[in-house]
Amino acid sequence: MTGEHIVKSYDTELGRLATIISQMGGLAEAQLANAIQALVRRDSDLAGQVIRSDAQVDALEVQVDQLAIKVLALRQPVASDLRDVVVALRISADIERMADYAANVAKRAIAMNAAPAVRPVNSVPRMGALVLAMIKDVLDAYAARDADKAMQVWQRDGEVDEMYNSIFRELLTYMMEDPRAISSCTHLLFIAKNIERIGDHATNVAELIHYAVHGQTLKEARPKSDTTPFAVVAPESGGGGSR
Repeated sequence: MTGEHIVKSYDTELGRLATIISQMGGLAEAQLANAIQALVRRDSDLAGQVIRSDAQVDALEVQVDQLAIKVLALRQPVASDLRDVVVALRISADIERMADYAANVAKRAIAMNAAPAVRPVNSVPRMGALVLAMIKDVLDAYAARDADKAMQVWQRDGEVDEMYNSIFRELLTYMMEDPRAISSCTHLLFIAKNIERIGDHATNVAELIHYAVHGQTLKEARPKSDTTPFAVVAPESGGGGSR
């Protein structure tokens, strides 16, 4: 009976780790959704709620750390159980970073509310919707230990990069056409980059799920498409006025 009790207790602890991860992911997903709504609606109160809720994610990450250390110290897991504990630690760190980036989006939204609205803000929610879908799907994949679904999320990282490239070019062009919009567009550039980084962390989680299920890391290169470090936007020719 003692051995059976230990096994049940061990399973309970592993299940608790997975539950906390799911709670963290749900909070991070909600933070990003609310941050995007705060940006679109110019709602500084909602943005403030996002910023304050970041502490809840941090507290759950501490719980994951403490429980994982307890399991490693007392249960000395091996094979797939050890992978589950290590993966939980790494996934919680990725989710915590997602929440941080969502809070950054909210902070930038508050700053933008002090200035006139700019047209390119309408491009950001489309990118946000894609990343929100990635978060939801990768959390579902984690709960179900579904490596195939996780890999579907992994494949979508390149699509996020392409959307970010498009927004980046649009914002640079807009700033060149209307220098008065430079401040707001700069905030939007950071917002778009934060959302792109959340997508990167969702992709990290997908890779970790693959590792947890199959016991080996992916050998394929991640499908990255971010070309912004090499982007050049030339001013329109014409005018030819005197200097």
